[in-house]
Amino acid sequence: MAGNGTKFVDKIAHRRAMRRWARAARNAADTRIDELRNTRSAARLLRAHLDRLIHKADERLALPAIGATNFPKPHNADWAWRPELWRGPLAKPGMSSVETKSMLGDEVTLFHDCVLSELSLRQIRNLREEDLAPYGLRMDVFKFDGSFLSLVIDLPPDAVRGLKKTHLIGMNAIVEMEKPLEIFARINIRHGPNTEQIVREIPLYTEDASVEFDLAYSKLNEKRVEKAWIDLIFEGPEMNQVTLRDLTLSRRPRAAL
Repeated sequence: MAGNGTKFVDKIAHRRAMRRWARAARNAADTRIDELRNTRSAARLLRAHLDRLIHKADERLALPAIGATNFPKPHNADWAWRPELWRGPLAKPGMSSVETKSMLGDEVTLFHDCVLSELSLRQIRNLREEDLAPYGLRMDVFKFDGSFLSLVIDLPPDAVRGLKKTHLIGMNAIVEMEKPLEIFARINIRHGPNTEQIVREIPLYTEDASVEFDLAYSKLNEKRVEKAWIDLIFEGPEMNQVTLRDLTLSRRPRAAL
């Protein structure tokens, strides 16, 4: 009850303040100069606070909501997921001179064989109107003296729970880059002592790229599936900046052959 009473009093105070400023605006042409000068100073101070409020509100309301999991999914998907890096803020948002096997968050790991690392990883806040993911990942590569560079994304247990050879696993990514390069996606599924691997080249002629991994032709032992992860393999990454605005995965049963 006290809370409701406070809200009621606040509403009354707000209405009085609105009437006061409306009256001051109507009477400005006839107000005494000394009083008008004081009113103008108060109005400018109020406007400064209001402008800051409106600017911050517009900024926050225009951004994808932190923790957002909304993205287009196949109508018959039985699992869909956006990794944490693209969902919410990380405790450590970036690193430079990144050593191999360095992790950004709990699910993304960078692998390379550079002697001298001139790589940086940074989580960024997505600001574009069309972005669905709250955050993105930016990778800057300067001199690169290694033979491979990959980002590994560990999939959660739900991704492999009940996994069958009749499943299709899809990956969608929104990718930006300073100059063209080839990026390959490889799914790895550990089943017993073996690991099944399927590689697809990510088509980068469009910003919103997608690939599918069809398990029908794999040698997957459905009874022994343990875990899965995705490798994003970058070919010729030297002197480039790559931004992954979003990355999502889904799983659906394929149509019967």
